[in-house]
Order: sequence, then structure tokens, then C-alpha cells
Amino acid sequence: MPRPVDVLFATIVLVVLSPLLLLAAVAIKLGSRGPVIYRQRRVGRDGREFELWKLRTMVGGSDPVGVGTAVTREDPRVTAAGRFLRRTSLDEVPNLVNVLRGEMAIVGPRPTIPAQVDDYTPHQRRRHEVLPGITGWAQIQGRAGIPWEERIELDVWYVEHRSAALDARRSGGTATVHAAGKWEGPSASN
Repeated sequence: MPRPVDVLFATIVLVVLSPLLLLAAVAIKLGSRGPVIYRQRRVGRDGREFELWKLRTMVGGSDPVGVGTAVTREDPRVTAAGRFLRRTSLDEVPNLVNVLRGEMAIVGPRPTIPAQVDDYTPHQRRRHEVLPGITGWAQIQGRAGIPWEERIELDVWYVEHRSAALDARRSGGTATVHAAGKWEGPSASN
């Protein structure tokens, strides 16, 4: 989608969801110690690193235990509030701040941590030719249910075929996945 559309969408969603974000912040603070916002270095367009914002869903100090490792439904590091936030993907709403800052788009490959990018082949690095997104082709094709290598290939396919029409389809696919209750949340740490 064009940048002005991303900015308009991000602004509207942040305003509309602000009361829900306030409730989530209270639940996070009441449920565990630590900051409400979780920040993590991710790799974006052209391999530039940026600080991704999310609502914190895990107990403090969880990163050293499993940076970049899969987080299952039963993971003891996930807080009670975090389980709800992950199931509904509300933990991702602060990504919209990254969109406003120009570090992300609404649609594009999900940003990964630097340690994962270090292992990419030159072909896989093509996924960094576009801004990373809040939702991506791999997310609606199966998310954590498909192997990592296949997810990366889906992202590269998107880079090679991206268009406004594909972005609109992808955004609609994300909404459908959420409505069907099949969204599993991120597969990487917090």
C-alpha cells in the first residue's frame, strides 16, 4: 500500500484502539513486573536495524532464555495477559508506531531478529528489499504452521510480485484469519 495509506490506517487504528491499549497496559502492569512496551532489534528494509515495539507478553528477562525461539501456547514465560494479547494479536498494535516512524509498512514480510538474518542466503535477503510489515504473505499462508524456509520463500515471492491489489488481498486475508480465530500469534520470541 502507498505510504500515505499506511500512515492514515496506522493513525486511525491507534486512535480507535487507544482505550483497549490502556486496558492492556493496566493488565500487563498488574500481572507482572517490567515495562508495558517490549522493544527488540529487528532487521528492516535494506538490512537496516530498528527497534520494534510490541506490548510485553512475557515475564521480564525472557529474552536471554529464548531469543528467536518458538513460543508455544504452553510456554511458561508468557503471562496471563500475554496469552490473551497474543491470541488476539493485540500485542502487535504498537507496531503501528513503527509504521508512523517509517520503519514498517502495514503489509510486508514480518521483520526478523539480526541472528536469523545472519543465516540468510543472498536469495533470502531479497525479503529486505521492501519495508517489513505488520502482516505478510507467510502469515496468511500458515504462519508458524509452515517451516521457516518456506515462510522465507513466501516472503521473497511477495517481494517479486507485490502490488496494491496483492496488498489489499493480503490485508483482507489477515482480517479473515483473525475473524476465524485461527491467528496463532508470532512464532519468534515475544
